[in-house]
Amino acid sequence: MLTNTDLVRDFERNRRIVQAQCDGLDHADSLVQPPFAANCLNWTIGHLVMHRHKVLDLVGADHDIPAFERYDRESDPVTGDGPGVRPLADLLAALDDSQIRLSAALEGADLAADRDDERFPTVGHRARFYYFHDTYHTGQVELLRALAGRTDKVI
Repeated sequence: MLTNTDLVRDFERNRRIVQAQCDGLDHADSLVQPPFAANCLNWTIGHLVMHRHKVLDLVGADHDIPAFERYDRESDPVTGDGPGVRPLADLLAALDDSQIRLSAALEGADLAADRDDERFPTVGHRARFYYFHDTYHTGQVELLRALAGRTDKVI
């Protein structure tokens, strides 16, 4: 059975992996576009942060967090600096902040609460999907690090 503590721990593990994979990278590295249908590191981390905000919304946590629409699903690829594109350091700080907020919010969340959603009938089902999504993109970070020229083994 998925517990609140499990979710907190699992999201934290992903945060640590992303931070470790980004160690030594700069903003320019985060903008390197893959030569295949994918997005750059900058977009991927912004996308992670954006979806962590959705978890906060899911569990009814009050937060005053700037919007990350530039990093939404189906948004245009981030190919350089432009409107809404945030520096890598800011994205990593936002990821850390999201973890602090998530930890507090998830510890007290009612994962068994019903939702009017056939696919994700409880808060826990939806939160577990968001965790899967977080893990999916966390795994991409290793490859995006390599595209930036860093092929050292981090984990």
